[in-house]
Amino acid sequence: MTSFPFPRRALVATAFAAVLGACSSTPVDRFYTLSGGPATATPPAASAAPLYFEMRPVTVPAQLRRPQMVVSTGEGTIDLEEHHRWAGPLAEEIGNSLSLGIAAWLGGVDVYRSAAPDGSTLYRIGADVQRFESRTGSLALLDVVWSVRRLEGSQPGGQMQTCRSVFQEPVGMGHDALVAGHRAALDKLSATIAQAVRAQAEGQAPACPAG
Repeated sequence: MTSFPFPRRALVATAFAAVLGACSSTPVDRFYTLSGGPATATPPAASAAPLYFEMRPVTVPAQLRRPQMVVSTGEGTIDLEEHHRWAGPLAEEIGNSLSLGIAAWLGGVDVYRSAAPDGSTLYRIGADVQRFESRTGSLALLDVVWSVRRLEGSQPGGQMQTCRSVFQEPVGMGHDALVAGHRAALDKLSATIAQAVRAQAEGQAPACPAG
């Protein structure tokens, strides 16, 4: 039998093509953020005195304390999206979004990491996420127990207001759509909490929003 040696140039080209094929098939990690604040907030008049608030650290369920996006695939089943991750811990992403959103809706200042001016009234805000559900092509759901308490100086000056809000946004296919849905839900939550702060600032009795 006569053997025909495989050309070295063809061998190199084949190996290079194989390497390119392996590289092109490697998924690229994508990172998402919930921060940005609402696009619909109307700033208060320039002459209005700012309201100061503290956005306390947000808590989330244990299964969400991971960098990967958690996507619901059915009743009691989830997928961890290894190549689709949050830019930071999800609790911090939600907290940052609420801080920016509430500040925008109020024309206020979050002083949790700094300090309010001496003698100013402060509103302490907390948020405990009960559900943060993502269903591709279906919905983004946000279920949060939140609280607002007015402080005069360092002393409580009013009744604690604790409420529960659920927002459900329809979403299309893909991870970008899920993130947009959650941002829209957080925008609505920011507006709801800001309204509660504004009501307390105007001397109204704390009352949870209907629905």
